[in-house]
Amino acid sequence: MACRAKPGRGADMKRVVVVGGGLAGIAAALHCAGDGAEVTLVESRGRLGGAAYSFVRDGIQADNGQHVFLRCCTAYRELLERIGAADLVTLQPRLSIPVLAPGGKLVYLRRSGLPAPLHLAGALAQYRHLGLRQRVSVARAIRALDHVDPDDPSADVRSFGNWLSEQGQGEDAVRTMWELIARPTLNLLAVDASLAQAAYVFQEGLLRDPTAGDVGYARVPLGEIHDAAARRALAEAGVEVRLRRGVTAIVPEVDGFRVEINAAPSMAADAVILAVPHDRAARLLPSDSGVDPTRLAGLGTSPIVNVHVVYDRHVFDLAFAAGVRTPVQWVFDRTRGARLEHGQYLVVSLSAAEAELDMSGDDLRDRFLPALADLLPAAREARVETFFVTREHAATFRAAPGARARRPGPRTAIPGLALAGAWTDTGWPATMEGAVRSGHAAAREVLPTLVRELEPRTAVAV
Repeated sequence: MACRAKPGRGADMKRVVVVGGGLAGIAAALHCAGDGAEVTLVESRGRLGGAAYSFVRDGIQADNGQHVFLRCCTAYRELLERIGAADLVTLQPRLSIPVLAPGGKLVYLRRSGLPAPLHLAGALAQYRHLGLRQRVSVARAIRALDHVDPDDPSADVRSFGNWLSEQGQGEDAVRTMWELIARPTLNLLAVDASLAQAAYVFQEGLLRDPTAGDVGYARVPLGEIHDAAARRALAEAGVEVRLRRGVTAIVPEVDGFRVEINAAPSMAADAVILAVPHDRAARLLPSDSGVDPTRLAGLGTSPIVNVHVVYDRHVFDLAFAAGVRTPVQWVFDRTRGARLEHGQYLVVSLSAAEAELDMSGDDLRDRFLPALADLLPAAREARVETFFVTREHAATFRAAPGARARRPGPRTAIPGLALAGAWTDTGWPATMEGAVRSGHAAAREVLPTLVRELEPRTAVAV
């Protein structure tokens, strides 16, 4: 995003208040500041980063979850450049996903240098976790999925799992191939997900551009990127950041807005960007915003659970791997990222984790330590030094059939008030990329209202 030099502060400058310090709020604040607005970002927590953050547990610098991005996540990658954090992540030069099965059986899903979609032909042909007939059937279904229109409302109301069944995809193929991609990106099982949203994920990430699916991830704790680096960039852009300031109401007034804050003076604003989770947005939106709170509530939530294990020795030779025919969905080596000096720190990431959400820590230990030992023979002799679990009960909205119709765009019926968040209608599922794109969309929505002489506010149709 190109940023113009911001003029000196004066009475003619228009003030934007961004409510929420996640990636959507950070992107919106930087965008508005770059276009000359006076921006204040208000966050209820004592940090920035929203749903992608770090914490310290048992002396370990841990992330709340394993957040990856793809080469096609252009808005997120531009944000990393903007906040000076591009050197804190790594991006594969070419897609290569190790896929492990019990017994240590390892197969790679790698792209070739051929044009799309032929770049994946070799990977599928050599995917020995499926039989030959299954691989041929998957190839046919991939071609069919490439022709599904993600913007077709009839595709949005259909179940991806049911569509796969119609394409001859059995339960083993769904779990061993399709859900390797769909489950972590949609945070739902295939049967629970929207066909349109799944089609978007596969088309955007794998089928249209051969380089799009190359995997990236943070080399350091996420807090160093989404909090520390973002705060520095916001300060340099002239954005005032107010932490531990919970907004309680957004009140439209004749000449702007009054943003009420818990246990603090209210703030005046010419425009407001509401960049908070959809359930909180439903509570904060003015009654004449044109956004039905029940519509937002219908988006629901889906959980993510992460199992953190520190072994006394090295047991895993890869940066990450997917698992099939095992409870382990994805496992990441976070030893260097967490700056652990001894042993090896692994994190098992579990999406659509309704079952694991209700399990105790002891039950999860009994389930996942043997599962890791089945995948990683070296773990059988290793001693577990630390074990803990993190749970995000409402990690994402549910990209279920019909969800697209419930996702509002950035515009509300009140000029100068816009919505941002990965749950808004960016086309993307609930990802870091979707969050950043939503922030830019919200900024583009409110900025034109700042260059006009403010008039008494009149609701407009949305």
